[in-house]
Amino acid sequence: MPRATVTAPDAPEAIGPYVHAVRASGELLFVSGQIPLDPNTGELVGETPAEQARQALTNLAAVIKAAGASLSDAVKVTLYTTDLSQFAAINEVYAQYFKDSARAALGVAALPKGALVEVEAVVVLPEH
Repeated sequence: MPRATVTAPDAPEAIGPYVHAVRASGELLFVSGQIPLDPNTGELVGETPAEQARQALTNLAAVIKAAGASLSDAVKVTLYTTDLSQFAAINEVYAQYFKDSARAALGVAALPKGALVEVEAVVVLPEH
């Protein structure tokens, strides 16, 4: 299986021409950026970057779970925020989800739907 898409029923629908994730060569999962949308309503969740980080990470976990893995299988996470001054608060939330993956954190001018946080990951899929 060189390439297959993954759709997560517990994550918000994609808001553009992309899929939740792509499984490559059966070993790697490249998860699209997740913003803090409520999976049922499609509306933004949270007022602060930290609150939004929690929902974005919950959505990321749902996509990874749909592919048969967990957050502990992530090898690289990229976090984007429109407010780096809130990085410490975001980091506190992040630490509740991840302990030992590589990470990059970037400040950006804007994110889709006015979100304050977006997170994406590369995951090594467990052997079945």
